Amino acid sequence: MKLVRFGPVGMERPGMIDEQGRLRDLSAVVGDIEGRTIGPEALDRLRALDVSGLPVIDDAVRLGVPVANVGKIVAIGLNYTDHAKEAGRPIPEEPVVFMKATTSLCGAYDDTIKPRQSIKLDWEVELGIVIGTLARSVSESQALSHVAGYCLVNDVSERHFQNERGGTWDKGKSFDTFCPVGPWLVTPDEIGDPQNLAMRLDVNGKRMQTGSTANMIFACATLIRYVSEVMTLMPGDILITGTPPGVGLGMKPPVFLHVGDVVTLGIDGLGEQRQTIVADTRGA
Repeated sequence: MKLVRFGPVGMERPGMIDEQGRLRDLSAVVGDIEGRTIGPEALDRLRALDVSGLPVIDDAVRLGVPVANVGKIVAIGLNYTDHAKEAGRPIPEEPVVFMKATTSLCGAYDDTIKPRQSIKLDWEVELGIVIGTLARSVSESQALSHVAGYCLVNDVSERHFQNERGGTWDKGKSFDTFCPVGPWLVTPDEIGDPQNLAMRLDVNGKRMQTGSTANMIFACATLIRYVSEVMTLMPGDILITGTPPGVGLGMKPPVFLHVGDVVTLGIDGLGEQRQTIVADTRGA
């Protein structure tokens, strides 16, 4: 099952992609796609729906973040051996955990705003895990039972702020529009093994990242177990799981994003994203 939220920013409505690939409006069935509506029983009710009578929405509509009211975004760094090497970092013995601000969330096709002080804007294709039921100190064997679904994420990063401005990574990861999610939230029954998904990212049509979730250092179940030991994961929280090699920082010489560049990315079964890099023209 592929769940979406569509419409203008701040006015998104819940939807579902039917078997013919059409977007159906779920507004008459559920208030929104959020923590309280993505537990197992709620998803079973949506799965049992006869959607043939629900309104079909024009393909041109904007798709927003596929889950509303995200409480927190927990991110994992250096979770692919080759990416750790290209970053000049040791292979982690434990997961590297950082946070992205929820204000960085945006839709899969929304523009990426280049911060005014940005000099090292970078990309990272990642698998996102959306939590469906409260997870606190869960076992690894039970970890995936807490998953509502998976999604495609671009962990947009400003490396100067991340690595050269002191403190933690978070400030280089949390600018507005630095966390495009979607286009869909895909339930686990459609994905099967989350450790066998091909990943890719292009910049201006040139392939930069090619990878597979099979090459994670710490698998999805391990990450949920680990993170749930140090913080409670709530329904609707998003856990993003690291990126394969091929980021701009790792190029020789490094390559970074500029206004006008176009980033496209995808993960098998989770759809594709497209972002255009734009200047920050907003007022203070």
